[in-house]
Amino acid sequence: MLYFWREDKIADLRLTIFDCRFMKKILILLLVATFSFSSCEKDDICDANTSTTPRLVIEFHSASANSTSVVQNVTNLKVIGDGMANGIVFSTATDGSQYIFNGSKIYIPLRTDANSTTYSFILNYDNPNPSFVNEDKITFNYTHRDVFVSRACGYKTVFTLDPIPYTQTAVPATSAKWMTISVDKSNIDNENETHITVYF
Repeated sequence: MLYFWREDKIADLRLTIFDCRFMKKILILLLVATFSFSSCEKDDICDANTSTTPRLVIEFHSASANSTSVVQNVTNLKVIGDGMANGIVFSTATDGSQYIFNGSKIYIPLRTDANSTTYSFILNYDNPNPSFVNEDKITFNYTHRDVFVSRACGYKTVFTLDPIPYTQTAVPATSAKWMTISVDKSNIDNENETHITVYF
């Protein structure tokens, strides 16, 4: 009888050891699964369609008294910022024409490290007859602040034009200004609308 009792105890002991090993395997499997799922989270990729720091949107219109609402294309416009060698790039060309704009609407960046940005707007750039070339130098005055977009995209800078939003001089100073400027929207927080209209 004692012999059978011992066999039962040994069988119980074997079963207990098997249960412990089995439970250890399950516990390890559960821990691995838990850590795997806890490391899964949404990728931090900034969507290309997310609004970033907006540029100043300028649209050109006819200065004719009867057609101020008519959009008008500029011809061979070059926009050069203070300290820039060549000017703003408007196309993917590589022959020098990437700095020349022909159209009715331009997008120009404002400095995020200062409260003003100065550009020279040169109409009919490179015309062999200098009397057809017109240049106005404009300094845009504004305040700016950083706005949090998302963890993936970081911050963007938005701008508010000052009550006196710009100063304008003709180059040379003795010539007439070719641009008449109207501020349409002082808050520059996206590129979906025109901020400034230029009549010429």
